[in-house]
Order: sequence, then C-alpha cells, then structure tokens
Amino acid sequence: MSSLTPASEVILRHDEYFIGRRVLIAGNLQDNISAEMSAEILHILTNQYHYWLSFNKALSEKAHYDLTLEKTVARQFNTLIYFWPKNKQEAHFQLHNICSVLPVGSDIFIVGENRSGVNSANKILEEIGSVRQIDAARRCSLYYCQLEKQPHFHLNDWWNIYKVADITIKTLPGVFSQQALDAGSQLLLSTFDKPIKGKLLDIASGSGVLATIIGKRNPGIKLTLCDTHAAAVTSSIETIKINGLTGYVIASDIYSAIEDSYNWIICNPPFHDGLKTDYSAAEAIIKQASNHLKPGGKFRMVANAFLPYPDWLDKAFGRHEILAQTGKFKVYQASKFR
Repeated sequence: MSSLTPASEVILRHDEYFIGRRVLIAGNLQDNISAEMSAEILHILTNQYHYWLSFNKALSEKAHYDLTLEKTVARQFNTLIYFWPKNKQEAHFQLHNICSVLPVGSDIFIVGENRSGVNSANKILEEIGSVRQIDAARRCSLYYCQLEKQPHFHLNDWWNIYKVADITIKTLPGVFSQQALDAGSQLLLSTFDKPIKGKLLDIASGSGVLATIIGKRNPGIKLTLCDTHAAAVTSSIETIKINGLTGYVIASDIYSAIEDSYNWIICNPPFHDGLKTDYSAAEAIIKQASNHLKPGGKFRMVANAFLPYPDWLDKAFGRHEILAQTGKFKVYQASKFR
C-alpha cells in the first residue's frame, strides 16, 4: 500500500468523530487508512480483489471482498465511510446496496476527489436523508448524511443487457463497456477469423464478452476468465451462463489465482486505476504471460496505439507482430517458443 490518498487525509481531519464508532469503509479505498483510525470496530468492504489481498494481510476477516454487502454483516455497523469511485453508476449501485442493509440512523460520510463527480452524492442520497458538505480540502469534498430511510435494492434491477450479433452480454455498473461493445474489443475479435482450440484465458475479462464470442465460434474450447473487479467477475459469470457456455470465472490479481497453462491468453487490458493513469497491470499481464502459456501458446491483446506495449512484448517474448490496426488501436500477438 502507498501513502495516504488526499481523500483519506480529509477523513483523518475528522478522526475524533470515529472514536468508539463501528465503522465500515467501502468504495474506492486505495490505501491503508484503517491503520490510522481510532474506530472501535473497523471493517473494509472492497470490490477490487487486488486491494483486498493487501487489506486482508492487515485486517484478516475484517476485510471483505464482495460485490454487495450482506445484512448479517451490515447490522454490526453504525457508520459508513464511502470513497467515491470515478464511475457515478458504480457509486449509485454500491451506495444503494449498502444503505439498504445498514441500520436506520447510521451516519454516512462520502469523500472523493472533486474531479470524480463526488458532488453527485447529493442527488444519489436524497431519498435516504439530507446530505450536506462538511469539508473541502486537498481538492476533495466530504459529505455527510444520516440514514433516515433504507432504499430498496434488488440486484436484478441493475443489469444492463445488450446484444452482439446473436450473443447476449450482461453487465453491471462499473464494468468496462457496460452499454455496448467497445471498438478495441471489436478489433481484437476481428482477428479471430479462423478456428482455434485448446485452453483460453481471458484476463481482465470485464463483461466476459471476448471469451464468450470466441467460445461460441469455437465449440469445445475450454474457457477461463479472470478479473479483479467483483462486478466484472459476476458479469462474466452471467454472460457465459446466458449464452449456454461453460467456463471457469476467477477473481484474481493479474495471474495471482491462475494455476493452469493455456494455448491462448487474450486481453483488452486497463490502463487506469480509478482516476489515475496506471500501466502497471498491463505491464504485469504482458511480462508474466509466458509463464502461463503452453509451448507454442499465443498471447494476443488490443491496446491504444500510443501505449508503450511493443517494447514490453519484445522483452517478454523476443518479438511480436501486429495483426490489425486502426488510427486508434493495435492488436498485438506474441508466441511462446520454448
């Protein structure tokens, strides 16, 4: 974990309030603020598996990785600190879920960078209580309200469903390409114009669209999908299922939970972590791919053309080729020869 984010620094300006409180921290928490707080009870709920791995080392069973908060867990808290993510719909989803199971009368603090759209908290929470801004510092804002009325939350209400030809894609808020297939993934899929076989790993799978379309075109291929985001893992499971396919869907920090080796590894990797540009995940995906490929296995990815991936591919595999490109995207492929 890195040093505290500006949002966490704003929360710690009010640490005296949390003395003796039973606190749940949720949302886009990216640091170990729990080590600095004075709460009586403090748990963390994260939907990001890579953060959970770090939190779990410090908090053990007090760190939870899940898509939603269960009522049996929520009833022990009287305070929520929510770190606003960059995606407004994801914030809406998470806050409605958490507030639907927190006890009435709970105190809710929402903090985030101003550029993230945290000022939307007023509108999102208007049905549960009166929201007011109580601090502004470090280019962040802190809002407070008391939970006066629990909202109704049903997971089925939050699914977005769209079609790619005859294939159905199911996505939840916060998942990449929630509304439609993105242009980069379209370009990557266009390069699979011949039958393939064996085992395929779709890493950073998002909605599961890549593996699902390839699986439908290539009956008999064995699919594994992984992502760090709980909403993406759940979306991948549902997309595979609704299209009549079978496959393994795993929560994993890059390859942390991947034990098998594959004939194909495919990805449309992220290059943002929250609001920050971050190439570290893509770099790890490329540099470690060979360790999870069978001899002769192929690694194929799509990326914005300006990103520094060719050098990493050459260092990891010795060489690479460009299979397709547009003015914005390139599809790269590298093979494991030993």
